[in-house]
Amino acid sequence: MIRLAVMLYVRFPLSLRNVDDLLHERGIYISYDTIRFWLSRFGPMFAAKIKRKCVDRMRAFSNWRWHLDQVFVKVNGKRCFLWRAVDHEGEVLEAVATKRRDKRAAVKFLKKSMKRFGLPREIVTDLLRSYRAALKDLGAADLQTTGRWLNNRADSSHLPFRRRERAMLRFRRMRSLQMFAAVQASV
Repeated sequence: MIRLAVMLYVRFPLSLRNVDDLLHERGIYISYDTIRFWLSRFGPMFAAKIKRKCVDRMRAFSNWRWHLDQVFVKVNGKRCFLWRAVDHEGEVLEAVATKRRDKRAAVKFLKKSMKRFGLPREIVTDLLRSYRAALKDLGAADLQTTGRWLNNRADSSHLPFRRRERAMLRFRRMRSLQMFAAVQASV
């Protein structure tokens, strides 16, 4: 029941009250505050389990390509950046929220991604200079590919995130953005 409530909230653009109504129709009487508590308590645990299975599957896959992109996100009225890595099939691999869009943030994001998933065969990016500098620092500059429409897979992967963000009525803290992005990326 807990898994159902959390997965309904994370998977579909529903509010907590909508999930409460759906469960009420199934004969489960709980409040939306309980669902919010379950989301904060069990959401990262469910996401980590799903992510672990995904990582094990992808480590055996030798020739895969990453698409990297960043999204502007408002957190409590201030602009932040959500860095995202998407594989060649459209699965969101990693999401990291930072306050800046510079080389240091790109290195942090790439190190975290490469530590978890290993080195890809090819990295497709947009023309942001931070990627080139970060990949040069990590010794993977030869893996980078840029092009006009090559990064459409990463750009189109932002749409479900934006839909969900609108349903949540934006973010108020950086921590809640990072937690949401991590749970959203794995589901």
